[in-house]
Amino acid sequence: MEDRPIKFAKGPFHAELRKRVDAYIAPLPGEGRDDPRMFVKAVVILSWFATSWALLVFWAHSWPVALALSASLGFATAGIGFNLMHDGSHGAFSRFPIVNRVMALSLELLGGSSFIWRWKHNVNHHSFPNILGIDHDLEVGPWARMAPHQASKPFHRFQQFYMWGLFGLLPFKWYMLDISNYRKNTVGAQKLPPRELPEKLVFLSGKIIMPLWALAIPMLFHNPAIVLLFYFTSFFVTGVVMSTTFLLAHCVDEAQVAQPINGRLDTEWAAHQIETAVDFAQGSRLACWFMGGLNFQIEHHLFPQISHVHYPKIAPIVREVCAKYGVRYTARPTVLGAIAAHFRWLERMGRGEPAMLSAVTRRAA
Repeated sequence: MEDRPIKFAKGPFHAELRKRVDAYIAPLPGEGRDDPRMFVKAVVILSWFATSWALLVFWAHSWPVALALSASLGFATAGIGFNLMHDGSHGAFSRFPIVNRVMALSLELLGGSSFIWRWKHNVNHHSFPNILGIDHDLEVGPWARMAPHQASKPFHRFQQFYMWGLFGLLPFKWYMLDISNYRKNTVGAQKLPPRELPEKLVFLSGKIIMPLWALAIPMLFHNPAIVLLFYFTSFFVTGVVMSTTFLLAHCVDEAQVAQPINGRLDTEWAAHQIETAVDFAQGSRLACWFMGGLNFQIEHHLFPQISHVHYPKIAPIVREVCAKYGVRYTARPTVLGAIAAHFRWLERMGRGEPAMLSAVTRRAA
C-alpha cells in the first residue's frame, strides 16, 4: 500500500492555468464565492427535499404516488450532497468559514460524516486522484474490479450489469463505514487527526438525525414494513445517482490510472488532475445545476474552492491552456455517452484486462 506523499514534477503549466483563471475570477464579487445563485439553489433544493418528505409521510396514500415521492426525495437528497455539502466542504460556497461549515454539515442530515468526508475526499481523492492505493474512491472491496492491478475474480465478468444495483447501497455503506472509520481512527491507511468534543458530538448527531427523520418519525404514522420499503427506495435512488456521477468522470478509458514508482510521477500535479478526469454534458444547464458542476470534474479538481457556477466559463480557459502545453483534455457531450463509457470500463475491467495505466507511470523513476 502506497501511503507516502506523492511527488509530482514541476513545470509552468499549473502556474499559467492559475494566472488565467485568477484573471477571470478577480473582477467577480466574493472571489468566485458567495454567488447569489448558490443561495437560491440552496433554498430550492432544501425546499424540494422537505416537500418530498412531508408529502411522502403525511399525504401519499397510494403506491404509485408514494414511489414517485420516494424517488423525488432520493434525487433531492443527492442534490443536497452535490451542491450544499460538496461546495461547503471545499470552502467554495462562501468566503465565510461558518457558512461553508453549515453547508458541509448537511452531510450529517444524510447520515454521513462531514469530518471523515473531508479526509477521504478533500485530502485523499483530490490530492491524488486515480492513484492506486491512495485514492480510496477506486476501492469497492471484492465486489468489483474498478481499476487495473486490482484482483480479478470470475464473477467480475458480469459487473457491468450488477454494479448498478450495488451503487444504490452507497448511503448504507456510508453510514456503516463512517462508524468503522471513526472507531479505527483511520481512512484507508491514513490516520485521522484527534477530534475535539464538538466534532464528536456532530458525528454522533449525524448518526441519530438521519434515522430519526427517515425512519422513526414516518413509523409513527405508517406500518414499519412500508416505511422501510420506501426508505430503501429513496436512498437507493440517492446511491445510484451519486455513485454514478463520480464514476462517469474517473472510471472510464480516457481517465488514466497511475501507479507511482518510488513515490514519484513525472507529470505536473495539474496535468495529472486533468488526465485522470473526464468532463461530460458541459452544454447541459440541467446537468450542471443538479450535479453541482461535478460534470465539470476537471475544473473542479483544479479549482475546488471556486463555486461550481463558474465552471462553464472556466472550462474554455482550461481547454486553451491544455492545448498550448499538449495536455490531453477530454469531455463527452452527453450524460448518456458518459454512462455508456463507464459501462464499457466495467466490462473491460471485469474481463481482467490490465488497461492502460498513465504514461507517467511507465516513465516514473
